[in-house]
Amino acid sequence: MRRLAAAPAALALLGASIANAQRGTGDWMTIANDAQRSSWVRGDAKISPESMRKPGFELVWKLKLENGARQLNTLTPPALLDFYIGYRGFRALGFLGTSSNRVVGIDLDLARIEWEKSLATIPAGGGTLPCPGGMTSAVTRPTTSAYPGPGLARGAGRGTAAKSGVGLPNEGAVTLRVAPPPPPPPPPRAPASTASAAAAAPNPFSPRIQWILALTGDGRLHSLYVSNGEEPAPPVEFLPANASAQGLIAYDNVAYAATANGCGGVEDGVWALDLAAKTVNRWKSPGNIAGTAGPAVGPDGTLYAAAGSEITALAVRTLEPRARYKIDGAAFTSSPVVFEFKGKDLIAVASSDGRLNLFDTAALSKGAIDRSAVFSNAGYAHGSLASWQDESGDRWVLAPAGGASVAGAGFSASNGEIKNGTVAAWKVVDKNGVPSLRPGWTSRDLVSPLAPAVVNGVVFALSSGEFRTGDAKISAVQRAQRSSNAVLYALDGATGKELWNSGKAITSFVHSGGLSAGGSRVYVATYEGTQYAFSFPIEH
Repeated sequence: MRRLAAAPAALALLGASIANAQRGTGDWMTIANDAQRSSWVRGDAKISPESMRKPGFELVWKLKLENGARQLNTLTPPALLDFYIGYRGFRALGFLGTSSNRVVGIDLDLARIEWEKSLATIPAGGGTLPCPGGMTSAVTRPTTSAYPGPGLARGAGRGTAAKSGVGLPNEGAVTLRVAPPPPPPPPPRAPASTASAAAAAPNPFSPRIQWILALTGDGRLHSLYVSNGEEPAPPVEFLPANASAQGLIAYDNVAYAATANGCGGVEDGVWALDLAAKTVNRWKSPGNIAGTAGPAVGPDGTLYAAAGSEITALAVRTLEPRARYKIDGAAFTSSPVVFEFKGKDLIAVASSDGRLNLFDTAALSKGAIDRSAVFSNAGYAHGSLASWQDESGDRWVLAPAGGASVAGAGFSASNGEIKNGTVAAWKVVDKNGVPSLRPGWTSRDLVSPLAPAVVNGVVFALSSGEFRTGDAKISAVQRAQRSSNAVLYALDGATGKELWNSGKAITSFVHSGGLSAGGSRVYVATYEGTQYAFSFPIEH
C-alpha cells in the first residue's frame, strides 16, 4: 500500500503550530523509548497498578505483516507518534522496520497499514545468526538528549461513552465557553554547533515536519515523512554495507548507530553522521558492542558505550573518548541505561559474571561505585535494562536474566521458583552519601525474558519463549522449532507481583521484536511477523 505525497507546503502549515508541542510528549521515540534507554513511560491515563488488578486489559488487535524472517530477525519494535495532527486529522501512528528493509506506518487506533515503503533490495543469501543482513536496527524519531519530562497521560480513546451537550428534548442550545489559549511551547533545543544549524533540506530536526529515520542493510540512512512514508531526498551513506547496526538514534542534528559482531567485515564500534554536513565520524570499540540497544546517552549528549570489558564515554558528534573503565574478569552483556539520582547522572550495565554494575558519569574512570551480588548464573541480560522512578521518589533498575535463581543474591521478595529466567529489580539507595544497589524483587519464572517496559508503575515483562543456546551448530530453523509461545506479564513495580498475563493470545516467540508502549497500549512483535497490541478496549 502506498499513499500519495502531500505537498510540503501543506505539511508545513499543519505542522508549524504543533511540532514543538510534539516534542517531549512521552512518545516512545527510539529503541528502549528515550536516549537514556530507560524503557520507561512516565504517565498514562489508563494503565496503573490499580487498573491492572481489574479485568479489562486484553489483546485489542494484531496485524500480520508480509515479511520473511532472516535467521531469527523479523520486525523491530515500533517508534510511536501518539498524537499527530496531519492532513487527515488527528492520528495515533506507529512505525516499524522489517528484516526485508521496509518501513511500515500503522494507524494504531484502526490496526491498519497506513503506508509501507521498501527502501533497499533484500540481501542475497540467508545470512548467519549473528549477521542476518537486512534491517537490524529499529527505526527512530529524532529526539533529544535531555531527560524526558512527565508523560501527558493521554489514553487511547474515550474511557466513557460519547455524550453531547445538544440533542436532549427541551434542553435548548448549549452555551459554549471559549477556553484561554494555551501558553506558547518552549523554544526548540539549540543545535550543538552553529555550523550544524545550516542544514540543507530535508532537515530531520525541522520544526515544521515530522520524520522517521531508518537505517537499511546497505548502510544508508533514510528520512521519511511520518504522514505517508515519502522520502523527499536521496538517502545518505552512513555505514558500510552488510554491517549489523544497533541502536539507531538521532539528536542535535546528528544520527548515531553501533556496529556489532564484525558483520560484513565491518569492525565493531559507534558511528556518527552529521545530518547537515553529511560527514561521518567513527569510534572503534575494544570489543564486541554489548546488548542490542546501542549506546545510552546522558542529558548533556555524551554517549556511553559498553564493549567487551570496557565502558567508554564518547563526545557528541566527534566520538572522541572522554573517559573509560575496564572491569576485571568479565565482559559487559547489556546496553547501558542512564538515569538521574539525587543530582547525579548514573549508569547501570550488566556483566557476564551475573552482576549489575553502577557507575557515576562524573567519575567513570574511577570504576564502579557499586556492584550487585551475582543474580544470574546464565550471565546475560538480553538487549538492555530499564530504569524508572516511583511516586515516592525511589529509583529502580530492572534487568532480564536467564537461568535458575541464584542463592544469596539478597532479593527481599521473590515471586516463585525460577528455573528459566526472571526480571530482577534493584532499588538505588543512598549509602553514606554514595549511590548503592539494594536488591528488591525477582519476578515469576520467565523463558528467555527481554528487557521490560515500565508504564506508570506497571512493569510489563515478556517471557519471549525463545530457545537460546550457545551451541553455534543449532540453526535458526532448529531454534525456532524448539521455541515456545511468548507471554506478556504485567507486574506491580514495587513488588514484582503478577497483576495480569496475556495467556495464549500470542502464538509465536519473540527474538528481535521486543516491547514498545504508549497511549495506554503495549506492543509486541513476534518471529512470525505479527504485531500485537494490548490495551483497554475503547468504548463506542
